[in-house]
Amino acid sequence: MVTRHSYDQDLELLRQSLLNMGNAVADAIDGAVIALAQQDNELARKVMENDDDVDRMEIEIEDKCMVLIARQQPIARDLRVIGTGLKITTDLERMGDHAYDIAKIALSLSDQPLIKPLVDIPRMARMAQKMLKDSLEAYITLDIGLAEQVCINDDEVDNIYSQVFRELLTYMMEDPKTITQATQLIFVARYLERIADHATNIAEWTIYLVTGQRLRKN
Repeated sequence: MVTRHSYDQDLELLRQSLLNMGNAVADAIDGAVIALAQQDNELARKVMENDDDVDRMEIEIEDKCMVLIARQQPIARDLRVIGTGLKITTDLERMGDHAYDIAKIALSLSDQPLIKPLVDIPRMARMAQKMLKDSLEAYITLDIGLAEQVCINDDEVDNIYSQVFRELLTYMMEDPKTITQATQLIFVARYLERIADHATNIAEWTIYLVTGQRLRKN
C-alpha cells in the first residue's frame, strides 16, 4: 500500500509538471504575438530566451517518465498515463518552438510598419491558447467531453487561418512591395494553426488515456 501511495504521488507530480510546462508554453505564445502586434523587441527576445526553459522541462519530464517505467514496470492504465505524458510533452515542446518562431519573425518585422492592423492573428492566438489550456485541463481531470470540444474548436482555427491566408495573398497580388512581410505573417498564422493542431493531439491522447482507444480527430 505504501508503494502504491508513493507511485500515485509520482504520477501526480508528472501531471503537475506537464501543467507547468503547458503554462510556460501558453505564456510564450501570448508574448510572441504581443511582441509582433506591438513591435516589442525586448518581449520578443525574452520569449526566445525562455524557450530554453521549455526545452529543459521537456527533458525533466521525459526523465521522470523513464524512471517511473524502470522502477514500477507499469501495466494497463498506469502505463497509458506515463505513455501519454511522454506524447504530450513532445507536443508542448513543439508548441514552444512555434512560439519561438513567431517571436523571431516579430524581431525581423520590428523596424517596418505593419501592412495591416493585426486582428485575426491575435484572435487565432487566443483560441489556440484556450485550446491548449482546455486540453491540459481535460488531461488532468480526465474530462473526455472537454477533450472532444478541443477537437471541435480546431476547425474554427483552421477556418481563420484560411481567411488570413486569402487576405494576405490579396495584399501581395495588389502590391508586390508587401510580399516579404505578408509571407512572414502567413508563417505566423501557420504556426498558430499548428499550435492548435498540437492542442488537439493532447486532447486525442486524453481520450486514449481514458478509453484505451485511438480516435484520430485531427
